[in-house]
Amino acid sequence: MADAGVTVVGAGVVGLAVAARLAVDHPDLVLLERHGRHGLETSSRNSEVIHAGMYYPTGSLKARLCLEGNRWLYQACERHGVPCRRMTKVIVAADTDELPALESLLARGLANGVELRMLGAAEVAALEPNVRAVAALYSPSTGIVNAHALMDHFAQAARSAGAVLQSRSELIALERRDSDYRLTVRTPDGLESFTSERVVNAAGLESDTVAALAGIDVEAAGYRLRWCKGSYFSVAPGRSGLVSRLVYPVPGHMSLGIHAVLGLEGRLRFGPDTEYLDERRQDYAVREDKRAAFGEAVRRLLPAIRDEELEPDMSGIRAKLQEPGGGFRDFVIREEGDRGLPGLVSLVGIDSPGLTSAPAIADHVATLLAG
Repeated sequence: MADAGVTVVGAGVVGLAVAARLAVDHPDLVLLERHGRHGLETSSRNSEVIHAGMYYPTGSLKARLCLEGNRWLYQACERHGVPCRRMTKVIVAADTDELPALESLLARGLANGVELRMLGAAEVAALEPNVRAVAALYSPSTGIVNAHALMDHFAQAARSAGAVLQSRSELIALERRDSDYRLTVRTPDGLESFTSERVVNAAGLESDTVAALAGIDVEAAGYRLRWCKGSYFSVAPGRSGLVSRLVYPVPGHMSLGIHAVLGLEGRLRFGPDTEYLDERRQDYAVREDKRAAFGEAVRRLLPAIRDEELEPDMSGIRAKLQEPGGGFRDFVIREEGDRGLPGLVSLVGIDSPGLTSAPAIADHVATLLAG
């Protein structure tokens, strides 16, 4: 008999949501985290936006799970006292040449089941007088959540159901045996091994590494990740009143674009940009020399912002399956039984909208394991 029924690798928001969902039926669940506490990487270094789901191809996991997660989050946050707010959002066309892309985004969003409506220039000006726009999409279901509080909620729910959260435990070996898996972890006290009937790989930035430990050819499987850094700049509190909701540009090919994020605490930040990293190094410094490029991008949304008002704020690193210049890549959420690894579920390339989708991803994983 295995030591654990299920082991989840990685205690970011997705791993925590999965642990909280599965621990209800598997109270002997183990959640491994290599850092000293949960959520110290991508999950705590992002815009904290509750996305609505208009950006992603109809029928994709990103579209479906984002929409499901959006609905779940507002209900659960209210029920459990997790700070969140339905801020609403406008996606603005700064010039007439962006109107076709905006109309395409509207059509996609409606096809995905997202509540959206088109605003004319006068309507945008009435909502956001400081924003430059010839038209915009209005999204009433976009909001902000306190990501740390959300992760704390999932962690407590998992513990309350009986799960063990084991921090400072880095997985270094994962071997399929006859009917279970043997996991070897590095801890401050040395190496430890235990067995688990099932394993969920929710290792975020290192989910392709964990897949390789299990014996999956990550190149052949299409699991190789590219680390993509996104930096933010912020303005002084006295300038936070320039907007009253989230303001996004028409999305580009590789990202949603540098947008205006108004946090729960009232801080106004701009970002993230897109910087693919040549090597896997968690360098979170925000370079001063990005200020001018940020200023140019921000002024397409808010012409009143001057370069000298922008101060380096924070950055995060996203785990992308999409290559620079490449096409859309969906979430990988896959039970690996056909690769000779029954009971192993891979979660790879969970970038945006991973935070919003986390509870829906957890339900999807539960369904895969039950099957």
